[in-house]
Formats: sequence, C-alpha cells, structure tokens
Amino acid sequence: MAKKEQDLQQVVENAIAEQKVPHVKFKGIDPKNIDVDRLTKPSKETRQEWWGRGLTFLAIILIGILIIAIIGFVGMHGLATFIDNKVNIFHFLFSTDWNPGAGKNHVGAAAMIVTSFAVTLLAALIATPFSIAVALFMTEYESGKRVQLLQSVMELLVGIPSVVYGFIGLMVVVPAVRTIFGGTGFGILTATLILFVMVLPTITSLTVDAFKAIPKDLRKSSSALGATKWQTIYHVVLRAARSRIMTAIIFGMARAFGEALAVQMAIGNAVLMPYNLVSPAATLTSQLTSQMGNTVMGTLPNNALWSLALLLLIMSLVFNFLVHLIGKKS
Repeated sequence: MAKKEQDLQQVVENAIAEQKVPHVKFKGIDPKNIDVDRLTKPSKETRQEWWGRGLTFLAIILIGILIIAIIGFVGMHGLATFIDNKVNIFHFLFSTDWNPGAGKNHVGAAAMIVTSFAVTLLAALIATPFSIAVALFMTEYESGKRVQLLQSVMELLVGIPSVVYGFIGLMVVVPAVRTIFGGTGFGILTATLILFVMVLPTITSLTVDAFKAIPKDLRKSSSALGATKWQTIYHVVLRAARSRIMTAIIFGMARAFGEALAVQMAIGNAVLMPYNLVSPAATLTSQLTSQMGNTVMGTLPNNALWSLALLLLIMSLVFNFLVHLIGKKS
C-alpha cells in the first residue's frame, strides 16, 4: 500500500512540475504536502455517480419485473381456458358462438376479433389522410400562431377522457347515424367515427415530428432542381418520411385497438358477426369491460374473458414489434 501511495505521489508531483498553466488544474496543490488519502478516496461526485447508476439499474429491474409479472399473470389466466377447461383454440378463434356460461363448445371469439380489426382499420384509414394533411399544413405551409393554435387543439383532443368521447358519441353520433342510415345507430360506423377523432391527434403529432426530422437541404435541393412546392412535398418529403408515417399509423391503430369505454358506449356490445356497418356488434375490449365484473374467478366464463385479454396483449406486442421493425428499416 505504501508503494502505491509513493507512486501516486510521484505522479502528482510530475504533473505539477510539467503543467503549463498553473491556475488550471493543480492550483493550490503543494508538491511537498500532498494528501494521498484525499486523492485515493472516492469523491462526492463519484459517490453521486454510483447512486445515480444504482437507482437507474434498480428502476430498470423493477420495470422488467413488472412487465414479466403482467405478461405471466395474463398468460396464466388466459391459457387456463385451453388447459383447464379444454377449449379448442381453433374453435375459440374461428367460431362465432359466444356463450361461455353454456359450456366449452360455446366459446367462440371470431365475431369480436373481426369487429375489433374492422373498427381499428377503418379508423386508421379515415384518420391517416386528415393527419397527413394537417401535419403538412403545420410544417410546410404555415408557421407562427396558426400552427400553435392547431397544436393546442391536438393537445386538447389528447387530453379529453375516453368517457367523454363515449358520451358525446352516445348523445350525438348515435342519433345522427340512426337518422341518416337507419337501424339503432349503434355499430361499427359509430365506433369508427369516435375512434377517428381519438387517434387523429396521435397520428398527427407523430407525423409532424416525422416531417420536422427531414433535413431542410433535401427541400432546398428539390427547389434548386426546379420542382414546385407540391412536387417537393410529394416526391421528397412524403417519401423521406414514409417509414415514420407508417410508425405513426401503427401507433394510432394500437390506440384504437385497445380503446374500451368509448367503443363500448357506441358499438352496441352485441356479440354478433357484423353484416354491415350499422348493425350492433362488440369488440374484445367492450366485451371485457362489460362482462368481467359479472363472472366468478376461475370459472369458464371468467377464463374466457382472460383469454380475450391475452389476445389483446398479444396484439399489442405485435404492434410494438411492427413499430420496432419499421424503425429499424428506416
């Protein structure tokens, strides 16, 4: 130990002797009176670094444990339908007979799966052109107060609770659809219109970020070649941001696929295969929110609902995988 202290002292003495600017780093250090213990012990900053790194790793570990616990819990209860209750997985996925209380031969989720995908795809299909148009207006055609106003509107739409969207849909959209198209007013069309408004700010915000990330040199180069404003947007901006726009659309679809309360209030919540856009139907989330409180833990009806939750979880993981895949390619 004494040898290490002597070596350290010699190093410090050499550094003091060779320094070019005395006031920079070793000011106030006397070569003849060097506190070796102070130099070898961890400083306050080093201890803070250790604490910060430790807390960071602890947070990561806790988040990992939480994710694994959620997946394990949902998976354990969701798979009980097929392991304990002996429900055929193909019957579950492709049958439209949903009445778990009547036995394992009546656990078919095909109608809810089809409805969930139909509502999600239609909402994304309608919202995407509007989102791209608004994003182009905010980044390519306008700046200043108008952009700030649109940004405030988007933030307001994001902050509105789902129950408010559902109530507005129940009181405004449902009667309007009933008047125009007939029927009860509940159905895929009503749920799609509500989800369109709900996913619009998500897709728009991510698309705006995608357009802003494109270097201005690309736009200037296009203009220098004689391209018009719209030609630059169509051939340069949209093409350069294509991967990010796809990511925004997938995020919007994930938002629509997992929405529960607003859809439940507008779609009619009837577990039937939809034969048109204005017939009552049910999604995976609407059936979960309406029926989970009416079942007993461990029974077939309860396990069947957990299987729906597991299916939703798998779809969420698929959406996240697609986002990661597109981001990696871009």
